[in-house]
Amino acid sequence: MTATNYQTARRNMVNNQIRCCKVLDANILDLIESMPREAFVPEHVRSLAYMEGHVPLPCNQEMLSPLQEASILQSLMLNGDERVLEIGTGTGFLTTMLAMQADSVVSCEIHETLATQAQENIANHGISNATVIHINAMDDDAVAACSDMQQPFDVIVLGAAIMEIPAHIEALLNDGGQMMAFIGANPAVSLVHRQKIGQTWQQIGLFETLLQDMEGIAEKREFVF
Repeated sequence: MTATNYQTARRNMVNNQIRCCKVLDANILDLIESMPREAFVPEHVRSLAYMEGHVPLPCNQEMLSPLQEASILQSLMLNGDERVLEIGTGTGFLTTMLAMQADSVVSCEIHETLATQAQENIANHGISNATVIHINAMDDDAVAACSDMQQPFDVIVLGAAIMEIPAHIEALLNDGGQMMAFIGANPAVSLVHRQKIGQTWQQIGLFETLLQDMEGIAEKREFVF
């Protein structure tokens, strides 16, 4: 595909996959329409970059869908001074858009291959306020030992399906902070916007969707008496 064809595909994606599903914030739509999504996927699947579903990535991973990405950005309504934690970098596409709207982003990727590729993609797009860490963020000991994750965050985005948010991740969010998470198990995973108010959480479910499960979660051991 030529650059013009990609631009047309991008515009069609915005109009036919995103705008029609109640993502109407003009700034978000302009941001997505300006982002070369094809540059964040392997060359052999670039023709799939603007399809409605999930684009395959290395390490048996996949990108969030365009609607999922757009809904996250619209729900957060970032104003530019937030410190953001993203769990599940992939190849850095959503990371880049978050960094363009926030003060700084720390993004955690469990696969070293993807972490390296994401850092290169982000740098290639002139982004200097996003740091990609090769880490299993579901491991509370690993998080406790990571210097980039010692200060609380204003926003946390979890980019894979999870049944329950780990306590050590919830503890990383500032009071009044926002969290976007995919809660549940296929075929009923809900994209949820959560806000931390003191010791309580306000929660709004946006829509049900499909998504890969979060990796690296320790299995709970059951004692048999």
